[in-house]
Amino acid sequence: MTSLELLSAREVVDRYGDCVELVPMDPNFHDISVGLYERDGISTVWTFSRKPGVEERMRDIVARLVTLGGMEITDTWNQLRFPCGHLHTRPLKFLTTAAIERTAERDRPEELQIQDSKSALMIDLTGEQVGDRYVYRVSTTGEARNPALRLRAIIAGFVRYGEMEKIDDTSVAFPCGQRHDGLARLILPYSRNISAVEDALEADAMRGQMTTSTLGFAST
Repeated sequence: MTSLELLSAREVVDRYGDCVELVPMDPNFHDISVGLYERDGISTVWTFSRKPGVEERMRDIVARLVTLGGMEITDTWNQLRFPCGHLHTRPLKFLTTAAIERTAERDRPEELQIQDSKSALMIDLTGEQVGDRYVYRVSTTGEARNPALRLRAIIAGFVRYGEMEKIDDTSVAFPCGQRHDGLARLILPYSRNISAVEDALEADAMRGQMTTSTLGFAST
């Protein structure tokens, strides 16, 4: 049995808002589709599946959104928000996928360092409070043909995928001005290679379209 209501696709949208991210096949639970919906700063984890154990699976995903992304659960068990009150929609898409697919690289919450994908550089991310906002600084160590160019490209990745604001050539901040180490850590691997990430996102979008034509409204 599950406390998830039997709702139509339109009822879900009317109640929880737009579907901002769809994982068409959960590899850890019967390949069901799982969607994330947003309205008024609240994110709702939802699936149309009613397979045995589905609510426990949804609770596991919610718990991982808290652990990996620093979200907090509201009064309703499958609804969350960021403490800052900002939606952070683009990084939340990556967070949702990481929470569902359990990608090993993203399950190390203590690390803010990664090997560059296009050079021998090691990328380090550090943060500090600067005035009224928390600023993340990107630095590199090691050898590369043009480390300054790589650093600019990595900063561009944080701006694109983290919806972060560029402070200067080596630092960025989230638009809310608050500290979000979980989101910054999650975006770090994507920041290394914009073109490859774009190709992967396009492939994921195609898989989602083949799974359902209505933003996650699958019934299995």
